[in-house]
Amino acid sequence: MIPALSIRQPWAWLIVHGHKDIENRDWNTTFRGNVLVHAGLTMTRAYYDQITEELGNAGMLPASGLPAYEELQRGGLVGWTRIVDCVEHSPSKWKQEGTFGFVLRDSRPIPFVPYKGRLQFFNVPKHALEARSDDKR
Repeated sequence: MIPALSIRQPWAWLIVHGHKDIENRDWNTTFRGNVLVHAGLTMTRAYYDQITEELGNAGMLPASGLPAYEELQRGGLVGWTRIVDCVEHSPSKWKQEGTFGFVLRDSRPIPFVPYKGRLQFFNVPKHALEARSDDKR
């Protein structure tokens, strides 16, 4: 089994493409190590537009911008990251006050694998990574 963490888009995309180095949560963790990044199913167009505007106003959008709303994959595994620490304070521009920050390193995307997410950390069987979005289901 492989640990995974569900993250709402566009945050999951920002993480696996190396732009976001902190995942903010309201709970602490002692977990350290590699974790699959699951892109949650929920993301409204209004939420996407709001986050894009806020990141743009804060100068935090990647130079290439975000993928279009329709292009952000949801409801499956989209990449890997490594949790190296959990902090309450960080100089990272991504750290929000009043939350715990999972410090992330070595993030990278993988081909999309449809998979149902869960709250907190959850386990994914290794064989699930063999599935691909081009499967005829």
